[in-house]
Amino acid sequence: MADHGFSTTLATARTAELAAALAATIGLAAASWVVAVWQMRGMDMGTATQLGSFASFIAVWVVMMAAMMLPGAAPAVLRRARASGGVRAVPLFIGSYLAVWALVGAAVYALYRPHGPVAAGVVVIAAGVYEFTPLKRHFRRRCRDSVRSGFQFGLCCAGSSIGLMAMLLALGAMSVTWMSVTAILVLAQKLLPPKAAVDAPLALAITGLGVWILLAPSSVPGLTPPM
Repeated sequence: MADHGFSTTLATARTAELAAALAATIGLAAASWVVAVWQMRGMDMGTATQLGSFASFIAVWVVMMAAMMLPGAAPAVLRRARASGGVRAVPLFIGSYLAVWALVGAAVYALYRPHGPVAAGVVVIAAGVYEFTPLKRHFRRRCRDSVRSGFQFGLCCAGSSIGLMAMLLALGAMSVTWMSVTAILVLAQKLLPPKAAVDAPLALAITGLGVWILLAPSSVPGLTPPM
């Protein structure tokens, strides 16, 4: 009886720790959405968006990534907490995961330039094509596997989401609307198993959006700043 009571208490404590890890992850994501929307006010100029100084951009970018990526990372956070001693493992996992996205942000800052509709259309088409590739499928599958660190998980998820992030940057790097659309797609792809009946139409829709931008850029909402 004593052993049974101890086991029950231990199981209850473990469940409480996992619940705390999940609450911390989702809570941080929710707070990041509030901060990101506040930070991005007045910054969206569509394809003509300027990134500003490196320090200010990285400050916004990391908050954006926390808002967009942490909800989909919650299952991985729980797996890590379950394997590594509960909620104490969560800060390091999340911190190293976001460090990967900070490195991606540094690359974005180095490569990004304000651009026109043609460049935006080409990048969006390329993002749609990437959704069909074996590389995309590989990284998406790895995103659902158990990993040893947040950094490793971040690398896999960056590889899976790089096309969608390129689409966001092409359409409006500081657009809350496109950020929200991209975040929904990223979340769905992290939580749902790959299914051709869903994934292929999504890839075709992204490619079609790119073609639409090339053919009629002025009809795409928010693509170009108001004159």
